[in-house]
Amino acid sequence: MFDDLERYKSLDFYARQTVEGFITGLHKSPFHGFSVEFAEHRQYTQGESTRNIDWKLYGRTNKLFVKRFEEETNLRCQLVIDHSSSMMLPTAGQGDMKHPNKLTFACYAAAVLSELLVRQRDAFGLSLISNGIDLQTDCRSSRVFQQYLLQLLEAELQGATPADKGGEKAQRSTVITEALHLTAEQLHRRSLVVIFTDALVQPSDRDPLMDALRHLRHCKHEVLLFHTLHLGQEVDFDFDNRPTEFIDLESGKRLKVQPAEVMEKYREQMRRQTAELKKHTIQYRIDYQLVDVGLGMDQVLVPYLLKRSRHH
Repeated sequence: MFDDLERYKSLDFYARQTVEGFITGLHKSPFHGFSVEFAEHRQYTQGESTRNIDWKLYGRTNKLFVKRFEEETNLRCQLVIDHSSSMMLPTAGQGDMKHPNKLTFACYAAAVLSELLVRQRDAFGLSLISNGIDLQTDCRSSRVFQQYLLQLLEAELQGATPADKGGEKAQRSTVITEALHLTAEQLHRRSLVVIFTDALVQPSDRDPLMDALRHLRHCKHEVLLFHTLHLGQEVDFDFDNRPTEFIDLESGKRLKVQPAEVMEKYREQMRRQTAELKKHTIQYRIDYQLVDVGLGMDQVLVPYLLKRSRHH
C-alpha cells in the first residue's frame, strides 16, 4: 500500500524550534556552547540554510558540503492521527490513495513523513487517538521500525489495529482532548508533534481542545496541526439540491434535509469554527495547515514541505 514512498526522497522535514535528541542530526539543540566542536561534513541539500557551508572544501572539490557540529541533534517526532469515525469521510475514499478520505490522507501523509525522517536519521513514533490513546509506540529511527509503523498504518486503514478487534471499526467520537493532554505529558520534552485531525468537536468541547493544544506548547513541544477536512462536502456543503439523508459516522444518527435550506447557516458555522481554530493556533505559535483531502497528497503535503524547508 505504501510502496511508492521512494518518490518523496528529495524532500526534507525540519524542526523549526530547538529540540532535544540523542544522535547527531539536522536540528538545532538547546545546549548551545555545551559541545560545539566540528563533527563531520554532510552533503548540502538545496533550499536549506547556507550559513554552515564549508567554502574551503567547495574550492577544492567544487561540491557543496555543510559542517556538522556536535551541538546539532536529531529530532523526536510523534505522528498523531485522530482516527475517530468522522475521519472516515468520504467513506468511498477509504484506502484510496488517489482520492483519499481524511483517515487515508492522514495515514499516507504519516507514511511519507516517516520516510523523510528515517532518511534524516530522526526518531519517530505513532499515536492513534480518539477519546483516548488507542495506540502509541516509542520513538525510533531504524528502517525495521519504519516497516513496523507502516504495517500499523496499513492495518488501521483495513480496520485491523489492536483497537479494532475482529477487524471491524468501532464508532469513536472526536473527543481527543484527553489523548492530547496525555501525549503532552508522556513525550520526551521538546519533541515535534504532528497532529492530523478534523477537529469536529461539539461546541462545548472547543475550549478544552484549545487547552490541550496549549498544553503541548507549554511542555515545549513544537506542534504542527494538519486540519484535515474534505472542503467540498464539509465546508462548502456541496450537495445536490434534493432530499438527502445524512448519517453521523460517530453516533449513527440520521437526518433527512434539503441541502439548500440549511447550506448558508451550515457554511457560516463551519467557517467560524475553522477561523477560531486557526486564530488560536497562531496565538499559541502552532504551525497550522488547512488540508483539503479532495486535492490529494501531492497538491497538499508536497507544497507544504517545500515551503517549510525554505523557511528553515
